[in-house]
Amino acid sequence: MHIIDRRLNPRGKSLENRQRFLRRAKALVQQAVKTSSQQRDIRDVTQGGEVSIPLEGMDEPRFRQGGGGTRSQVFPGNKKFVEGDILPRPEGGGGRPREAGSGDSEDEFRFLLTREEFLDLFLDDLELPDLAKRRLAESEHESLRRAGYSVSGSPANISISRTMRLAMVRRIALRRPGPETIEELEAALARCEDAAERAVLEAELETVRGRFRRIPYIDPIDIRYRRFENQPKPVAQAVMFCLMDVSGSMSEHMKDLAKRFYMLLYIFLTRRYRHVEIVFIRHTDRAEEVDEETFFRGQTTGGTLVSSALEEMRRIIAQRYRPDDWNIYGAQASDGDNAYADSAATEQLLRGAILPVCQYFAYLEVLEPGIESPSGSPLWTLYERLRGESPLLSMRRVANRSEIFPVFRELFHRRQSGERVAS
Repeated sequence: MHIIDRRLNPRGKSLENRQRFLRRAKALVQQAVKTSSQQRDIRDVTQGGEVSIPLEGMDEPRFRQGGGGTRSQVFPGNKKFVEGDILPRPEGGGGRPREAGSGDSEDEFRFLLTREEFLDLFLDDLELPDLAKRRLAESEHESLRRAGYSVSGSPANISISRTMRLAMVRRIALRRPGPETIEELEAALARCEDAAERAVLEAELETVRGRFRRIPYIDPIDIRYRRFENQPKPVAQAVMFCLMDVSGSMSEHMKDLAKRFYMLLYIFLTRRYRHVEIVFIRHTDRAEEVDEETFFRGQTTGGTLVSSALEEMRRIIAQRYRPDDWNIYGAQASDGDNAYADSAATEQLLRGAILPVCQYFAYLEVLEPGIESPSGSPLWTLYERLRGESPLLSMRRVANRSEIFPVFRELFHRRQSGERVAS
């Protein structure tokens, strides 16, 4: 049998060596991806690109010959040196300089990652917390399981043990003679000298041989195939509610930060999970569920009532996402402003309707660069109080684009059960 690997390698690269290198230097490459992503635009995250890792991480273990004993070695000849000369150390040429001096050298190894490799490394240690609730999915959710044996099927599914067992049972039931019986009769016939007795032995031998031929060792009725059937497969289902404040108090800079956060969240969810639904909710003094295009590009503005978004989320959960079957998550981005009269309603919705059914709720407060209220915004103060009561609530602040990536990783990094994200 010949196996031919016809997978396309990246041009000028060895796929096998490339994958081996990524496995060996995964920690360094992953750290380089995290560092590189902080200077990228959200759209650039999906394009792969070049990253740099320190040369110290390129060292490989190797076998070296012991220093003891006497060895004879043959070196290429030269016209400049003879035996006993001391060779001067070259200045700078290639590799890392071990001490200060002149000459060029390299401190980093630059490596080009594909889009798939970049995303896999970027999202490797991220996950939705406490993805625990499970139910039988209604689509896509069947897996094969063993279901006994059948008399027909693919040759690849023949059960040899079951087939041989049934063949042996049939041979015993039909009293099929074995080869040793024929051999015994042939030996007895060879020793026999009496003509009458030989005639009896020959007749018996012919009968045994005929029975041996008529009853096969394995018959088609003996063959059994392993049978498989589809069964519903338990699938963890989740829904992420994205709540974004688009009121008049949100500047273009703040909206840009919020959209970048949600774009990164969208990439993460669609890349890592197959059974996660995303619900987009925009709100001013009223909230509405919108599609992806409207969520990221809509121009609506107005006053601020945070409770309207939470009420819309509560309504959608009641209508479409039964908490016993769905893992429910929420991610809210706002500048922290809210109408004073709305604080009580917001607190009541969070404490009584939202947090009790959520697996996790992340609040991101967007700020103008260099401007931060020392006492915290109304929403920040409220969420901080609620956070003391519920470990499901995490909150962070961002004021610059470069902070989006590290904050996102802090909110959704893989952590142990019960671990909380520090604010």
